[in-house]
Amino acid sequence: MFTGIVEELGHVVALERGADSARLTVAGPLVVSDAVHGASISVNGVCLTVVEHDEERFTVDVMAESLARTSLGALAPGDRVNLERAMAAGGRFGGHVVQGHVDGTARILARTPGDRWEVVRFSLGADLARYVVEKGSITVDGVSLTVSAVGADGADDWFEVSLIPTTLALTTLGHKGVGDPVNLEVDVLAKYVERLLATGQASAPGTPAPTPAPTTPTPASGTTDSQEIPA
Repeated sequence: MFTGIVEELGHVVALERGADSARLTVAGPLVVSDAVHGASISVNGVCLTVVEHDEERFTVDVMAESLARTSLGALAPGDRVNLERAMAAGGRFGGHVVQGHVDGTARILARTPGDRWEVVRFSLGADLARYVVEKGSITVDGVSLTVSAVGADGADDWFEVSLIPTTLALTTLGHKGVGDPVNLEVDVLAKYVERLLATGQASAPGTPAPTPAPTTPTPASGTTDSQEIPA
């Protein structure tokens, strides 16, 4: 699990494409300082497993599902990437619950600069729009952000975030332009709530079934008892 607080702005060393997978090598001295084989590192919001590493870089395998759902397949040597190590059990929870399981991609629609900050508008697919609310949390390229506005332009949904100077300087979001792709992970709590509401008020595992309401026996004569049966 991650929190969406980027630790380091690394860069792509190599991306070797296979038939339905890829091997990605990234330079990130900070995040590999305590890396071991099998460690989890978020790369632009995608949770990946370290298979090789040295003091400066690490290598991960990217499967077909990740290539299809994320923007990792479009990376090239030299591209900047946001890096975050998996959260330690005793660590400070600075952002929100981030799984590193990307739900889809979006594109930057507009950038509106302020004096020291910037409002960035992103496209939002119809399949994800219901999970995004104003003042809610969203992960963009692995960065935990607060949604500052949501809306629609015709049939196309969008959302906006307001980026402070630190985010602009220390993450890829300060370097991307209009049209560039980003990875999105919506708040997993919203998806759990949706699932629970869709399945109704299901009993927790092991909970005994409710006792049926008492019924009034039918008289032996076969006539119908007029007494109201409790609901």
